[in-house]
Amino acid sequence: MFLNHYEIIYILKPNITEEMNLTIVHEYKNLIKKNGGTNIFVQHRGRRHLSYNIQNYYDAIYVQMSFEGNGNIIKLLEKSMRFNENIIRYLTTRQDLSIKSNITV
Repeated sequence: MFLNHYEIIYILKPNITEEMNLTIVHEYKNLIKKNGGTNIFVQHRGRRHLSYNIQNYYDAIYVQMSFEGNGNIIKLLEKSMRFNENIIRYLTTRQDLSIKSNITV
């Protein structure tokens, strides 16, 4: 089975504690693993000022996850994030890794 490389960035409410943040990250990592995802890489991007307010929040906590999996994982993740009250926004992109650079040595 061919696995695509995906990247998902989600924005958490600024009043989330560090413990709750880690709980949410582990929840989504386990969801990805349980459904056949591999090579999971998580980066906490930290608290940042938003360009415009979202749900009356001017700051938010950014988390970036990269992994390999199939499209069914994306459906499950996005459905779960849609109903998670601590997530303000999320964005999923499929990375095209077949593009090769033309660097000569």
